[in-house]
Amino acid sequence: MRTVVFDLDGTLADTSGDLIAAANACFRQMGEKDQLEPGRDAGTALRGARAMLRLGLERLGNGVEEAVIDRYYPLLLEAYEGAIDAHTVFYPNAIKCVEDMRRDGYAVAICTNKPEYLARLLMTRLGALDLFDALIGADSLTVRKPDPAPLFETVRRAGGDRTRCVLVGDTETDRETSRRAGVPSVLVTFGPNGGDVIALAPEATIDHFDELPGVVKALIG
Repeated sequence: MRTVVFDLDGTLADTSGDLIAAANACFRQMGEKDQLEPGRDAGTALRGARAMLRLGLERLGNGVEEAVIDRYYPLLLEAYEGAIDAHTVFYPNAIKCVEDMRRDGYAVAICTNKPEYLARLLMTRLGALDLFDALIGADSLTVRKPDPAPLFETVRRAGGDRTRCVLVGDTETDRETSRRAGVPSVLVTFGPNGGDVIALAPEATIDHFDELPGVVKALIG
């Protein structure tokens, strides 16, 4: 079966607001003011918890110690889990696109570097988990993107054919995953990293989810 695999953060949904709120909760626990700002730091937020902690520590000017990041990383995840959908929204027409592609006979799945339990919780809270045939997170396997194994396992669990799949993402990590896997990638331009994706030379880019069905059909039939 032809399969469309989506990244989650920055691709299907803008999760940056809730991620930044969780990071700022950590800085307040350190006795500091909020260090990250919604909007300005959205790109960093979508690169993950450690990236946010590192940026905030750099702004404090006290040096970045990995031991401090390691200490606050689980606290950030705990804060994020407690308010995972306060600000998160799907990008325009993302869910309609997923529904349309399912009706057109594609398997659809998620391959994310967010911990699996958090990805499942978020998609459940947003009422969309059942739309996807499989979901693989950062800790589902012993490796994560850009290793191609999570992508291949996502396709397998979705009942798809990895020779007829496409990865939809928003970052260099997604582009490198698809390159290593030998499958086409479609990168979105509407996320906070949108200005950088053209230089990554994906097989295609989209400015809106309305464009995706036609692009996927051209790439994998």
